[in-house]
Amino acid sequence: MAGSAHPRASRARLSVAGKYKVLLVVALAVITADQATKYLAVAHLTRAFEASGRTSFVERLAGFYSLENLDNDPYEPGKADLRNGTHPVVAGYWNHKYVENPGAAWGLLAGLDQKWRLPFFYLVPLLAIGFIALFYRRVQADQKLLSLALSLVFAGAIGNYLDRLARGYVIDFIDWHWRGRPDMHWPTFNIADAAISVGVVLMLLESFVARRREAPAAVGAGEAAGEPPQRGEHANEMAPRPRESEPN
Repeated sequence: MAGSAHPRASRARLSVAGKYKVLLVVALAVITADQATKYLAVAHLTRAFEASGRTSFVERLAGFYSLENLDNDPYEPGKADLRNGTHPVVAGYWNHKYVENPGAAWGLLAGLDQKWRLPFFYLVPLLAIGFIALFYRRVQADQKLLSLALSLVFAGAIGNYLDRLARGYVIDFIDWHWRGRPDMHWPTFNIADAAISVGVVLMLLESFVARRREAPAAVGAGEAAGEPPQRGEHANEMAPRPRESEPN
């Protein structure tokens, strides 16, 4: 018995380790990609580094986390708007432009009064990150899709939270639209926002798949307990069979 229990325990430990490996790899990849693309947005979509005389990579990296209000909104006397304008990626559909978003993902709650907005966006994301971390501990090792989904949401939340800690707002730069029509313009977003959105979609998909998986199991459990089948179940077994012809 002891010999058979030991391999089982080893497999369980390996499964748990694999679950946290997914979290670590996804979080590192998303956070790195998010911060790197935001750095590139400041470097290429603004003149902030040139205006502040930062030439080396170390100086520019320090400026990336310290320079603020590059669009001069709210207006500060004597300060210029350092944005370079819009850069088309796919003409008529996809632009890159520098945007400072004081609100949530997709610009939600950006107009909230600052005395409420700053405490809200410092505290709520931190609570959300803690909740996701605690919930992740309850995920089973075989729930790979849910592990991936939570890892994406977790990483995206951290990516945007780093922006808020450094500047009080989030840098957005991906601008999707349909041929420039204002009524078909998606709010400007970033890699962290995309990771959160994909994670939420995968969580909904996992919930749908889990319900589909549990339905046959519930029927099987009811039959094993001796419960009568519901109307419409096992129609072939419940239907009367044709009488066999008697021999002459």
